[in-house]
Amino acid sequence: MRCALVTGGASGIGRAVALAYLAEGVRVTILDRSAPEGLPAEIEVVTGDVTDPGATAEAVSRAVSPEGGLDLLTACAGVFDYYARVTELGSEELRQSFAEIFGINVYGTLLAVNQAAPALRRARGAVTLTLSTAAFQPGGGGALYAGSKAALRGLVTHLATELAPRVRVNGVAPGGTGGTRLGGLAALGQEQTADRVPDRDERIRGGNPLGVLPLPEDHAAAYLYLAKARVATGTVIVSGG
Repeated sequence: MRCALVTGGASGIGRAVALAYLAEGVRVTILDRSAPEGLPAEIEVVTGDVTDPGATAEAVSRAVSPEGGLDLLTACAGVFDYYARVTELGSEELRQSFAEIFGINVYGTLLAVNQAAPALRRARGAVTLTLSTAAFQPGGGGALYAGSKAALRGLVTHLATELAPRVRVNGVAPGGTGGTRLGGLAALGQEQTADRVPDRDERIRGGNPLGVLPLPEDHAAAYLYLAKARVATGTVIVSGG
C-alpha cells in the first residue's frame, strides 16, 4: 500500500487531497495545527505546526511504510495576507508579517521536504507543493502572500533537480476557492478565515472566466495526476479556472 503525508490536511484543499488519496487506496497521514473534524478514522492525524521540526519529524515517522518509504508528500499548509499593502505597514509590522508568512508557507514546506527526503528516496516517491495563481499574476493576494507563493514556484524547479532522479517534485497553483478556512496573519491581527469573509464566493465566481466557484475537491484531480505521472517533474498545474 502506498503512503502519503499531507500537511495542512485538516481543511480546505489539503483535506480534499487527503480524501482523494484515501479513495485511491493510499494510507494517509496529515499534519495540521488544527484538530480536524469528520475525517475518516483511516486517516492518521498529527496535530502540530509545520514550522516545528519535532512535529514534522513525528508526522513523517508515522506516515512512512513499514519498509521506511514514503510515496507522497503533499504540502498544503499555508496562511494568507488578506491583501495587506506593504506600503501601508509599519517597519515592525512588515518584519513580523514577513517572518510569519514565509515561515509557514516556505520554511514549513522546506522543512517537510528536508525531513521526508530519505523516506521519499527509498520509495522513489513524489512531492507536490501548493502554490497559487498569485505566483503568476496580481490580484490573488497581497505582495507578502504572492511573494511566498512565487518562492514555492522557484522551489518546484530547484527541488525537482536536487531530488532527481529518485524523487519527482511538482506543484499545483489553485485560484480563488470556496469552502476553505484559509487563515490570516497573526502579526497583523487578521483573525478572520476565508469562510467568514462576506461575499467572497460571489467575488471569486465573478472574477473567474468560467463563471464557476472552484471548490477544494475540484483541485484534487491535479494532485492525483501528479502523484501518478511518473514522467512529470518540475511542473506546475495552474488550477484557477
